[in-house]
Amino acid sequence: MEGVWTRWMLRAWVLVILLFLFIPIFLIFLYAFNTSNIESWPIPGLTLKWFSLTFEDSEIRRALMLSLQVGFLATALALILGSLAAFAIHRMTWFGREVVSLMFILPLALPGIITGISLQAFFSFDGVHLSLWTIVVGHTTFCIVVVYNNVLARLRRTQGSLIEAAMDLGASGFQVFRDITLPLISTSVVAGAMLAFALSFDEVIVTTFTAGAQNTLPLWIFGAIRLGQRLPEVNVVVSFVILVTIIPVVIAARLTGGGGAARVPAAR
Repeated sequence: MEGVWTRWMLRAWVLVILLFLFIPIFLIFLYAFNTSNIESWPIPGLTLKWFSLTFEDSEIRRALMLSLQVGFLATALALILGSLAAFAIHRMTWFGREVVSLMFILPLALPGIITGISLQAFFSFDGVHLSLWTIVVGHTTFCIVVVYNNVLARLRRTQGSLIEAAMDLGASGFQVFRDITLPLISTSVVAGAMLAFALSFDEVIVTTFTAGAQNTLPLWIFGAIRLGQRLPEVNVVVSFVILVTIIPVVIAARLTGGGGAARVPAAR
């Protein structure tokens, strides 16, 4: 049985780790309200002027719109392809199924720079001009993984007897999918889409190799930090990116924490 001191030491250690992780993020939010354009501590005062200056910047607005476009398109493609792949792997038994499953997961395990260089080499070899769609293709390669994992995990927890009973009662394949399978996996599909969008929105390495002359928000942040002349605006943009990334992750965590069985419609 654990002693009182052990429990307190574990709690203190967890607190230290959380502070180590989140204090830098808190400082970024705080510096976004700094009256000075120099990052020093303590800050001289608080202001909202950097927010108005940032969102009046046409370059930042273009980067934001591009990031949102890429995020939504990559999420939509990943949702379709990842869900279909999960159904194929789960429902069919064939030689090499586990190898194919590993190939779907591999892009998330590979360093982003390897994926980016590989995609750039592929586009150059085929003479494909770098554009919005090359960024979308690059982001889809790793967004598929989170959708695939979420849907496949839920399918593996699904009771096969429900589907068999529906088919025994004369339901067609489409009716089984609409009334049984889709309600069961709905939370995992939404959670996968949320995580895919969060991954896409703040991706910088793959985007660097597939964007060409276009700037997404992470690329704009990278360029502005190198110049070091627009740090207040960088802090505002980084704060916005963190919020947009955290919110889908929190929603996905809440969704995957609940089961989907309760969402199956009652028998008519």
